[in-house]
Amino acid sequence: MTARPGTIAIAGAGGYVGRKLVRALDGPVLALGRRVEALPDGENVRKVAVDVTDTGALTEVLRGVETAYYLVHGMAAGGDFAERDRATAASFAAAAKQAGVGRIVYLGGLGQGRLSAHLASRQEVGRVLAKAGVPVVELRAAVIIGSGSISFEMLRYLTERLPVMICPRWVGTRVQPIAEADLVAHLVRAADREVPAGVHEIGGPEVVTYLDLMQAYASVRGLPRRRIVQVPLLTPGLSAHWVNLVTPVDRSVSRSLIDSLTTDVVVTTPSPAFTTEPTPVAEAIRSTLDAQKDRVAARAFDFTNGVLDGVFTLATDVDIPHSDTPAARLDLRRCGGSLRWYGWAWAWWLRMLLGRLFGERLSLHRPTKVTKGATVDWWTVAEFGDQYIVLRTEKWFCGEAWLGYRISGTKLRQVGALRSRGLLGWIYWRAVYPIHLVVFRVMARKQVTRAHALAQQGH
Repeated sequence: MTARPGTIAIAGAGGYVGRKLVRALDGPVLALGRRVEALPDGENVRKVAVDVTDTGALTEVLRGVETAYYLVHGMAAGGDFAERDRATAASFAAAAKQAGVGRIVYLGGLGQGRLSAHLASRQEVGRVLAKAGVPVVELRAAVIIGSGSISFEMLRYLTERLPVMICPRWVGTRVQPIAEADLVAHLVRAADREVPAGVHEIGGPEVVTYLDLMQAYASVRGLPRRRIVQVPLLTPGLSAHWVNLVTPVDRSVSRSLIDSLTTDVVVTTPSPAFTTEPTPVAEAIRSTLDAQKDRVAARAFDFTNGVLDGVFTLATDVDIPHSDTPAARLDLRRCGGSLRWYGWAWAWWLRMLLGRLFGERLSLHRPTKVTKGATVDWWTVAEFGDQYIVLRTEKWFCGEAWLGYRISGTKLRQVGALRSRGLLGWIYWRAVYPIHLVVFRVMARKQVTRAHALAQQGH
């Protein structure tokens, strides 16, 4: 099927950058990936499952496409990712040429001189793409400051969980990070024919060290200044084991990324084609954390049990009789004012008592009317509708928390989430997780029981 006029294709649309780019584009988008279910949705999006190494199939998919973004990386698969990246890029470039694609936009990595295998591969991919003859706009960037960026998540977990760190010399390596919003804006701009083909170096306004980044994150997050002890004998291999122990970052990529931390990644030749005022580091970190708060509230019921980008989640589903669902919806509007509303009031009383030991001063409050932004006890109503409510608090000593309820058919879904703050917050979640497995289930059942009682009363 030939693409609609003005269609932009994104290979790797299911990845971190690909998803952000899909949301930023207004025209028709062709989202490409190995699995359709892993690709982002959108009114302007057509999802196609295709293997980028299948040149023939990819050629047919790309027919009629004006601009094709190449955001594919084989590092997560482990092994000889450099050879795999070369072959995949060559296949994509050949398919784009045969399909008549007008431009390829590729996101690579900064760095000069002696490069790590990871950075060298990123730059080689740009050269392979250009060999086929299709004009290529190659954007080279360093660390992306955004929730979901592997580099940022490594920074987040290390800084949050380790108030004292023994680090290798790479914490003094210079880096020029770029805000997620700035990167996406540059990627959108790169499709413009006014931007000449070639390599364009992009970055934020500040050149800092990885140590500076950790301290900046700690400052924005409200954490004490991190104490860093640098030692010369900690090799990249040992560093990778250390990162794997402390963080849940994908082990298949952590070693390659850490190898790259010994190379300065800074802009040496600023591109005149990208003149947007860049976002400072601290502001980029703050925007990332604020945006994540809103995103967790908006997508609370999509989260599954576990940890994702620093947010721990526990979801529970219980059955509710169809005849009781109107009463259950009514109960959502009667939230707050009593610990009984949460179920197991004595457990919540103990939680409030524990919080007092760490300076919390939580109080009960039932609003006259439940609306978005209303105060419910120590929570704020973050999202509210006829069949759901999501509460958020920033008053807990252990971090920001969310509590949500949604009635869907004959199911009640309860979701609890915590973005832990510092080592204490992480210890708190790990300590209470076994308790939460029981308490959250009881809380959800209490909601159903209370809805049934309201239904029996004729409410």
